[in-house]
Amino acid sequence: MGSIKKVGFVGIGNMGNPMARHLVNAGFDITVMDKRADVVEAFVKAHHCDSTENFMELGQSVDAVITMLPTSEIVRAVILGDSNGKGIADGMSEGKLVIDMSTSNPADTLALNEVLITRGIGLIDAPVAGGVVFANNGSLLITLGGSQKNKNRAMSLFEAMGSEISDCGILGGAHTMKALNNFVNAAALITGIEAMSVALKFGLEPGVAISALKSACTGRNNPIEKKIEGHILNGKYATGMPIGLIAKDIKIVVESAEALGAFTPIAKETLRLWEQARDQFGFDPDQSEVGRLWESKTGIKF
Repeated sequence: MGSIKKVGFVGIGNMGNPMARHLVNAGFDITVMDKRADVVEAFVKAHHCDSTENFMELGQSVDAVITMLPTSEIVRAVILGDSNGKGIADGMSEGKLVIDMSTSNPADTLALNEVLITRGIGLIDAPVAGGVVFANNGSLLITLGGSQKNKNRAMSLFEAMGSEISDCGILGGAHTMKALNNFVNAAALITGIEAMSVALKFGLEPGVAISALKSACTGRNNPIEKKIEGHILNGKYATGMPIGLIAKDIKIVVESAEALGAFTPIAKETLRLWEQARDQFGFDPDQSEVGRLWESKTGIKF
């Protein structure tokens, strides 16, 4: 198994697009794939790389495939195929790598590996954190899970896309920690929103309330400083992450915890509130718009 030079990148959306761009700039031979033909056409034109619509062809032509997709169900269908046809793995030979950088369910990651391992295909879970801004400037936090041999082979890819790499060891560990990190973020965000809603209901001005929160150690965190102050109070609502995907990630935590027999009452209540916001406002609104749920229940305006 030699070094990785040819890479397939599946899913060049808000995050995948700049990530694939960094790989091109680092000298990798990239072939992109996305269901949106206009997105593919624009990327190929801008970066002078290849594209394909054929899963097996992609698997045959590259050393490794990176997936950056909305759900682990879509990842499985793309890699293994479905009732509509063959998947990428059907074109891959022994020794090639699949690198799932999506926020996938760790149970699905392990199930995918059970199939790939019989074909001699390696799997790494490598979800990212930092959002679109960090993806654009190549400073993503990338968390890794899988065999050390596979991670070592792919390290140059990760170094091209991120500035901080965290190794969780076992396969599925990175997807587990990614979902847990997103749960902690989601719980902290609505906790801050709830505190602000009570302060505003009492009559405090938003600026006064947020300053008072930030002056205490309890209020100095990313959700309060970057999302409530940076996107809710100024009406920007543009963190780049939709409510629906946050709800999906918390559900991964709840389902994983239930399978393990873990005690997660806070995660379950957090999931209920985010799903309520998703059902009331839609899948696509920005995560910062979850604050509208408290506005609708209290009559306050952030």
